Amino acid sequence: MTEAGRGSVGHGAVPADRTHGIRLRRLRLAAAERSYDIDFRGADGSARALSVIAGAFGTGKTTVLEFIDYCLGASDHPRHPEVMPRVRSAALEVDLSGAPHVVERTVGEPSTWATVRSGRLDEQGEVAKRRPLRPAAHPSSLSSLLLSYCKLEGIHLRDAPDPAGSPADPLSFRELMWLCLLLGDRLDGDLLFERQPVRHLTLRQVVDVVFDVHDDRPLRLGRQIRELEERAAAARVAYAAAQELVEEQSLGDTALLDAAREGAMAEQAAADAELAELDRRTLAAAGFADELRDRYRQAVEAAEEAVTAVRDGETQLRRMLPLRVQYADDVSKLTMLSEAEEVFEPVRLTACPVCHTVPATTPAIAEGRCGLCQTELPAEPSGAAPDVGAELAAAKTRLAELTRWVEELEGGLPALRTTAEQALAAEVAAAAEVDAATAGAVTPFLGERDALARRRQGAAVVHERAAAGLRLVASLRRRAQDIERQEATIASLREELAEAGQSPPDRSAVIGRISERFAELLAEWRYPKLAEAYVDERLVPHVRGQRYTAASSGGRTLIALAWQLAIFEVAWETNSSHPGFLLIDSPQRSLVDNPVAGAATIARVYRHLRRWLAGPGTGAQIVVADNAPPAEAEEDVIVRFSRRSDQPPYGLIDDETD
Repeated sequence: MTEAGRGSVGHGAVPADRTHGIRLRRLRLAAAERSYDIDFRGADGSARALSVIAGAFGTGKTTVLEFIDYCLGASDHPRHPEVMPRVRSAALEVDLSGAPHVVERTVGEPSTWATVRSGRLDEQGEVAKRRPLRPAAHPSSLSSLLLSYCKLEGIHLRDAPDPAGSPADPLSFRELMWLCLLLGDRLDGDLLFERQPVRHLTLRQVVDVVFDVHDDRPLRLGRQIRELEERAAAARVAYAAAQELVEEQSLGDTALLDAAREGAMAEQAAADAELAELDRRTLAAAGFADELRDRYRQAVEAAEEAVTAVRDGETQLRRMLPLRVQYADDVSKLTMLSEAEEVFEPVRLTACPVCHTVPATTPAIAEGRCGLCQTELPAEPSGAAPDVGAELAAAKTRLAELTRWVEELEGGLPALRTTAEQALAAEVAAAAEVDAATAGAVTPFLGERDALARRRQGAAVVHERAAAGLRLVASLRRRAQDIERQEATIASLREELAEAGQSPPDRSAVIGRISERFAELLAEWRYPKLAEAYVDERLVPHVRGQRYTAASSGGRTLIALAWQLAIFEVAWETNSSHPGFLLIDSPQRSLVDNPVAGAATIARVYRHLRRWLAGPGTGAQIVVADNAPPAEAEEDVIVRFSRRSDQPPYGLIDDETD
């Protein structure tokens, strides 16, 4: 698109198309049992112009921006301790040139693909399509999809400053995100990735591409047209196949399918209502049998009690029989022990074991020594020797008790079994009595219930068929819209290619506009001792005639904000190929060194954002994560994390309060 086609760059300019690009609507982190949502929508349901995420340090403000970046293709996601054990996936609801889509990626091991479907988060859209992250130039990649809605599909960038013979790599949406995301690490003196020469070169080329002032514009346009023509041809083949499938299904148009689905839903609702009424009538018709049902319940309870008594008795008997055998064995052993001294005479020594001489006196123990060998014997253990007779009497008593108890159980079980059999028979009889009494009242309703069930099932089949047909038609319509969009883009690129030789791009004019806006922003924010503020041809910002890296930490923060906003605002006002949203993290970073001046400055920053978004920035979107936004931004705060358990929400993961 030519500069003339994009409109003037004055503050009052109105872009020709305010819906192109990407708008953020909702972020959802899904856990096992719940989800954590951040809503960027306004009262009318559209994306808010300015959304402020406020709260204390460590509550998840930056994490929100990083998860948005992850859903848009970043290689990794935040790995904070409160996130990893809970969150299973991240889903971002966006508008792509006005069309609703949901982009979802798994959390844990960073996924190498994303699923994208049309529709909203809480709606059942078409079947999600897996889109790989790499290679970025693949027609089915997430990067190609996002770039296609920013009018940048098929762009290539050089790997070296010299265009002669320099290889070219396809533009990735990750590189375009440098103009959409300003995190804290870029506020510390590496705003333009100057410490990484390749990235620095790529960033400059991305800015040139966004403003359509690329050096090799005709070559780039021709290559872009060829790639888009190839993709459009493949899309037309896929569309023809899908259209043939839809025609073979004889589904009808959308109006007929909508009518069929609504009719099926109404039929299902009517069948459900009639089934509920039928249940009520059935219950009323069979109400006379309440007394029989009570008797049946009593018979069931009696049968359960009788069966339980039999089961308990049999269980006790199985446990007591082994115990009785054990006690009988103990009695036998104790009886044998008590009779041992009478049956067997104790062995006594009658001669010396050495010389075999019979001693004149019988050896005995005297004063703790053996009378034969004079060995000192240990003291007798305390307590008397066990009384075998007493132990035997006790064992016989317990054996008699167990025998009596077992005999009682064995004698009572037949009666318990008879009672259980009678109770079960009574239960069966009561059930038969209830069935016989109610059969005449309930039977007329059974046929009606079967008919209603068949009617409801038929409506469910029609509903599912209509819903599937609508999904197919919607997919076909989406394919047709994609083809139309690609053909429109190709036509626009052909016009640009034809005009490329007549109106060569003026990169200096674009840089001049960015530089002018950069200086205006710093002056509006009352940058101290402001002089010689400009952006050079290499896009490096200068203040007071020096590179931005020479400024103080607070000064670098303001310079980075002004530089990023200058590019964003000029791109939006000229209807350039910017996605149309900007994420800013910690705009008060390093401004706390002078609380009074810092508070006044940040208030001016927010006033500018509100004024620009309500005027020339209408349709653009800015999201800011800020610890303590000023009063000017209170209406734009969508969530405020407290880091206090008594003031919810505690943080992004609001139930993690440790």
